[in-house]
Amino acid sequence: MTSAPEDRPDRVLRIPPERLDRWLAGFARRHGTVETRAAPDAVTVVAADGAHARCTVPFPPMTPDESEYGGLVEHAQRDRRVGVLLVRRGGYASGVFDGTRLVTSKVGSRHVQGRTAAGGQSQQRFARRREKQAREAFEAAADVAARVLVPHLASLEAVVTGGDRAAVDTVLADRRLGGLRALAVPPHLDVPDPKLAVLKETPAQFRAVRIALTEPR
Repeated sequence: MTSAPEDRPDRVLRIPPERLDRWLAGFARRHGTVETRAAPDAVTVVAADGAHARCTVPFPPMTPDESEYGGLVEHAQRDRRVGVLLVRRGGYASGVFDGTRLVTSKVGSRHVQGRTAAGGQSQQRFARRREKQAREAFEAAADVAARVLVPHLASLEAVVTGGDRAAVDTVLADRRLGGLRALAVPPHLDVPDPKLAVLKETPAQFRAVRIALTEPR
């Protein structure tokens, strides 16, 4: 079965919501009259010359309407209260955003030793110590998430995670954080060790509209 052109994009762009309307207008100017296919999780814009722009809906599902692009621009630009949980070995951050404004947060770190090439009993002792350190770090991350995010649970529209996926899954397995798990949405953010500056930059990632662009050869 032959894949549709939009299944093999030439490139993937991440467009800030504030620039989305202008980007879509430019796409139409470059490629001609467009047709919009709007669904709850994606909006595909197909141009007269065969170009495709498949826009992944941020914070799905979206209820498509009769406005231009099925209401994607308005949906993407709406400010939301979003919880963010970032976890890597030895570091964690939790924060609540109103739109792009960070309203409350807590960042912390715990030392977790790196791997070693040593063998025998020494390596076994090292592995046990490292496992204990990682467990304590994840417990600390869960404590912070419970203090920072859970009190805002009723007002959160979504929870975005980032960092090491296995570490995040371990933290969210904490029984206190079940409500956060239920609100988790993509994308999972690729971030360095969580610091306050890293946390403050996350809206640029989780608010962006991912566009898979295919242009005619």
